[in-house]
Amino acid sequence: MALTILGLSGALSHDPSAALYIDGKLIAAAEEERFVRDKHAKNRMPYESAKFCLEQAGIKPSDVDVVAIPFAPISLFGKARWHYAKRYWYAPDRALDAILMGNRRYKRYRKKIVWCLEQLGFDAKKVRIEPVEHHLAHAASAYHCSGFTEKTAILGIDGKGEYATTFFGYGENGRIHKIKEFYDPDSLGGLYGAVTEFLGFEMLDGEFKVMGMAPYGDASKYDFSRLAKFENGELVINTDYANVIGLRRHKEKGKGFYFSPKLIEWLGPKREGDIADDPYIHYAASMQALFEKLALEMMDYYLGDIIRETGKIAFAGGCALNVKLNQKIIARPEVKELFVQPASGDAGTSVGAAAYVSHKRGVPVEKMEHVYLGPAYSNEDVIAACARHPNAPKWQKIDDMPQRIAQIMVDGNPVAWFQGRMEFGPRALGGRSIIGCPSIPGVADRINEQIKFRERWRPFCPSMLDTVAEQMLKVDHPSPFMTFTFEVNDEWKERVSEVVHEDGTSRAQVLKREYNPRWYDLMLELEKLTGNGVSLNTSLNRRGEPMICSPTDALNMFFGSDLQYLIMEDILVIKDGVMPNEQP
Repeated sequence: MALTILGLSGALSHDPSAALYIDGKLIAAAEEERFVRDKHAKNRMPYESAKFCLEQAGIKPSDVDVVAIPFAPISLFGKARWHYAKRYWYAPDRALDAILMGNRRYKRYRKKIVWCLEQLGFDAKKVRIEPVEHHLAHAASAYHCSGFTEKTAILGIDGKGEYATTFFGYGENGRIHKIKEFYDPDSLGGLYGAVTEFLGFEMLDGEFKVMGMAPYGDASKYDFSRLAKFENGELVINTDYANVIGLRRHKEKGKGFYFSPKLIEWLGPKREGDIADDPYIHYAASMQALFEKLALEMMDYYLGDIIRETGKIAFAGGCALNVKLNQKIIARPEVKELFVQPASGDAGTSVGAAAYVSHKRGVPVEKMEHVYLGPAYSNEDVIAACARHPNAPKWQKIDDMPQRIAQIMVDGNPVAWFQGRMEFGPRALGGRSIIGCPSIPGVADRINEQIKFRERWRPFCPSMLDTVAEQMLKVDHPSPFMTFTFEVNDEWKERVSEVVHEDGTSRAQVLKREYNPRWYDLMLELEKLTGNGVSLNTSLNRRGEPMICSPTDALNMFFGSDLQYLIMEDILVIKDGVMPNEQP
């Protein structure tokens, strides 16, 4: 009998997703936001994503052995709930609630999951739901998917799960061992999120914007050390300023924030608008510097011996998407390889919970080599979507797709690129991307003006042939998922200037052909035309919207932007009458 496990996330009221393992093979995984067209799909259950996973595998609800969820009841006899109550003494209603009713959230979430499963056709009396602690699910999503066979240090840093905010442990022989956890409010991810809010962005969405802003500032101008310290093996966040609840919150226009009025007294008003200026760029730099310093100190303290033993680390949790920290980790001489779960945020916990339960039942899961785990569409599907679309798109089927598209890019045009299965996780990796030729000056600005309508300090990333990476990047380390930044060699800074950030680094995707041959072949064509096997790559969406899922989504976005070219499988959709490479 095949072991079939459905993982469902969404425990923390954002980023619901579903993942399906059959006999240790990840058949499908997708985020709910892509189907319901609502970024982060807050307060929703993973209904559409679970439905997709079952359809992709061609199975019925009755074929599922276990439903794994990344949220579990936490015992009153452990430290977690008492720590929370003690540290939040200034909000006695919350503190008491943690002790008396500490698993209320879990019960509510489980009830919603049961409801969701019933809508999908599961029998609530027969379905077996297995809870996995939130941070164990993160840890499993990193360790079990890493393919590492040696003893592996496991690091998990995020906002918070049930109560835990940070996880240190190790994996050995397919089992995860916990060394230490920190608990709310002592959360480095929470602190970064609070400062993200102060800098005018949304928590759980804008942290990477703060990271992108940081290189423009000078971290030495402001000393942020008062916000948090790591001493004697414990992380303590200063809750006079951040990770605050109840009456300590700064409130504005009826909204409460995770920082206090005291932070505003110290640093001035919260940033508004789109301009990254003084002093906010320096605040971003100072926050990033403090984050890196503390994360590395904690890692050394709890995992240093294990890292020195085998050099392998697996990292997940929202903070694992901080590519600058990851660059610092792989620069360390004792680190041989760092695996960062590509869906490190809470969406990835559906994969982690399912992988954890699979291992527990004696079925190891395979290494995660790619994230093309969502829906795919045929040429016929694309043509049907064009036929139904109110804008009556003009399209043609082309035979030599990579050559034609490469030529359009080299002519200076950005292209919406829609190929194969949709990616799982927040990065566009050549399934649903906007692409451009990175040696053409101004192409990044064009994409910003025409399509993304986003802040200029946000870097655009390169996808590249594996043969190019060794010439362009200063460090040799696997990077299939854009989870690291690398220093770029000087010659290449000139050659592909549009994908090199302010600080001389690039967040690179390094390709192997077997997992996405069309994407690889496009780079080969670009290399023939320009000498550089590199494409500028950003996600196929408009600002504030989730990444595109279906051909209809792509057409809606295309006609709602100034993009001129959209390629879906072999179907080229254009505006303005004249087909490229055709005489009028």
